[in-house]
Amino acid sequence: MSMAGNLRKVTSLGRVSGLRKVAGLARRRARVDLSHPARSPLGSAVVNCVMYQDGVRVTGDHDLVEALERVRKSDRGFVWLGLHEPTNEEFAGIAELFDLHPLAVEDTVEAHQRPKLERYGETLFAVFKTVCYVEHQELTATSEVVNTGEIMVFVGPAFVITVRHGRHGSLGPLREELEANPQQLAKGPAAVLHAIADHVVDDYLSVTDAVQADIDQVETDVFAENGARADPGRIYQLKRELLELRRAVVPLDRPIQELAGRPVRVIDPEIQAYFRDVSDHLLRATEQIAAFDELLNSILQAHLAQVSVAQNEDMRKITAWAALIAVPTMITGVYGMNFTYMPELHWGFGYPLVLVAIAVGCLVLYRGFKRNGWL
Repeated sequence: MSMAGNLRKVTSLGRVSGLRKVAGLARRRARVDLSHPARSPLGSAVVNCVMYQDGVRVTGDHDLVEALERVRKSDRGFVWLGLHEPTNEEFAGIAELFDLHPLAVEDTVEAHQRPKLERYGETLFAVFKTVCYVEHQELTATSEVVNTGEIMVFVGPAFVITVRHGRHGSLGPLREELEANPQQLAKGPAAVLHAIADHVVDDYLSVTDAVQADIDQVETDVFAENGARADPGRIYQLKRELLELRRAVVPLDRPIQELAGRPVRVIDPEIQAYFRDVSDHLLRATEQIAAFDELLNSILQAHLAQVSVAQNEDMRKITAWAALIAVPTMITGVYGMNFTYMPELHWGFGYPLVLVAIAVGCLVLYRGFKRNGWL
């Protein structure tokens, strides 16, 4: 039965009973491949549902309601629920169980949000824009360089809910890394939030390094011997892709600063020091993007200047050859007039003399243009 069908049972069978059925389905589907890049192969938005106590994953048969009640009573654990592109029907029961704010729920389902951090009572709602570099054999004027997605994170005193949009940015490897470090995971949901922020920002740095390789290649092509013939569309395409990367990276600065500096109830002060490290990495990515934008502007201006110089060179060559052609055209034009009395018209050496005069005039002009770099 689909998640939507189970959530409809919430209404008909009662809130707790229906939510237990939803939680049971989430628990049974927690065995799907964490590294799967898209939706669960079981046809549900639920990717994983795990309970942690003292930083250790709790095994056994526990549905979502039981797990949540257990960690709240013990006050030494939390539940991590992961979803991928849930629908309104799939997310409604979960939102009711965890008492999530309707505005945050709407943003989570609809996606296409800017990076931000909002507080709803004891619950934090964070939005991260994920990015990945799109591999390509050759950069063209239509190449996709940067692909973006989103990760929404709800952090409460005893739970973490992650909702991922897009076909990249899987949190499976991140979950495994955290589980391999129980001491860090024991610090609670805030440790998961930090790990996600750090993971996202590290991806920013990886993408900027890959984009730099594309920019270096374009720069090399522009300043090559035939740089004026380089396709300017590639430069514009890189600027467009860089703009998309900027929209993902730059707005995240303020949320990270809030997490690193302002006291938040669900964020342990010890974790805030880790957020300051994330802020430093984010600043580096932001500075790189700004530098790339300025560099692309300079490359574009240099390319336009090269095109202008090449056009001037072509015009000078055309002008020089036109001047060379003008000499014989003028002389032959004069002698082409059918007058009876023309200079040296009946002289036997008149024709060779005219040819010699044309050749000498053209040679003098050619040497002059050659000396001045016009030819």
